[in-house]
Amino acid sequence: MLLTLHVSDDVRTLAPGFGYLAVEAHGLTNGPSDDHSSALLDEATRRLTERLAGRAPQDDPHIAAWRAAYAAFGSKPSRTRNSAEALARRALADGSLPRINRLVDLYNAISVAHLIPVGGEDLDHIQGSMRLLRATGEEPFVTAAGGEHVIEHPEPGEVVWCDEKGVTCRRWNWRQGTRTRLTDTSVNALFLLERMAPMTAGELQTAAAELAESLQKMCPDARIEVGRPQLRDY
Repeated sequence: MLLTLHVSDDVRTLAPGFGYLAVEAHGLTNGPSDDHSSALLDEATRRLTERLAGRAPQDDPHIAAWRAAYAAFGSKPSRTRNSAEALARRALADGSLPRINRLVDLYNAISVAHLIPVGGEDLDHIQGSMRLLRATGEEPFVTAAGGEHVIEHPEPGEVVWCDEKGVTCRRWNWRQGTRTRLTDTSVNALFLLERMAPMTAGELQTAAAELAESLQKMCPDARIEVGRPQLRDY
């Protein structure tokens, strides 16, 4: 059974075109980046370049919709970009993507190839259910600065993902916290694919299916469950 996820009415009002699809995986084997995960990232960069055909990422309709959603809750999209745009810009500028670990490389490759924000959370560090809501500004967010763990707080009204212990990702999908991120020793994970209209339910499902297939190839003994698209217009 998939982890319970909830989107607040305030967020749905802010961005009625928002939707998501969750993929859960149990019994994974992670580790440092390798030739296979590097090849996935290189292929994703190639697919991105072909898709954009010389356009900037923000000119893609899906990324433009994310920029509008960020602006709606008071975030400057040219300064705090959604994760898909940030990765795409880095891929185009550097000609390659950062290597983190096998699982993060895999979901980053899906994000870039499909121009969709994709996040990965360690299920063993999630406390209770997860909720997407507009912050009060009091919620704790554990991050790193200067090699040390520090606690920050979101701005009031900021859209954040939270569990029972605090914020797991700030500004929708801009920055993930250190508490729930996937490490080399993670074995159970939640992958969250997020879309804005005009991306269709079918396009969201295609990206999720590719993620699940790649996970199964990378970790043949893993148990993977793909949820249904959660869209207001589905």
